[in-house]
Amino acid sequence: MITAALLPVIIGLPLFVLVGWQQMQIHRYRQELNKSGTYDRLTGCLNGPVFASMIERRTARRPGPGPRTGAFLIIHPEHLRSINTRFGLEWGDEALRLIVSTIQSSVREEDLVGRIGASMFGVFLSGATEAEAEEIGERIRTRVAQVYFAPKGTEAVLTIKVGGVMFENEVEFGDMFRSAEQRLSEAQDGAGFELTHLNS
Repeated sequence: MITAALLPVIIGLPLFVLVGWQQMQIHRYRQELNKSGTYDRLTGCLNGPVFASMIERRTARRPGPGPRTGAFLIIHPEHLRSINTRFGLEWGDEALRLIVSTIQSSVREEDLVGRIGASMFGVFLSGATEAEAEEIGERIRTRVAQVYFAPKGTEAVLTIKVGGVMFENEVEFGDMFRSAEQRLSEAQDGAGFELTHLNS
């Protein structure tokens, strides 16, 4: 934005400098728009449509030998409604930010993390074995429970449920989501999780 204080300085600049400055501003605005269309505003992870689209592209059939395997996890915070009721929505939002930050620090560099619902997150583990997926899922659960969270000075434990599915070859995002969500709904509070297998 050009302020009144900057106007005399800008008017005195050569045309090529002004054009370059304008191009830089346009580039910055485009980056901001692209970011706002890609990432969830609250948590900073991928938003749902972009997350689903990236998974569809990664699981699309490509030429070459060998199966494409991996895992898809769904993560749902427990007691979020209670946090919102007791302490206010801003503390519920803070809980979500802490959970996502912990998820992102617990996965591999190539993995995808996205917000797929108001309080539901997905993790796409391309190429992961069942053992690797189980290790990552348990790591996320353990680390989230260790996060320091003290709304209004009252320490509270953050807990999550995790459901997951293993896949092979080309698979639709919707199929992975439904299968993992079913596994999530079957998980007991505070229990570990098991991966189901999605046949392609």
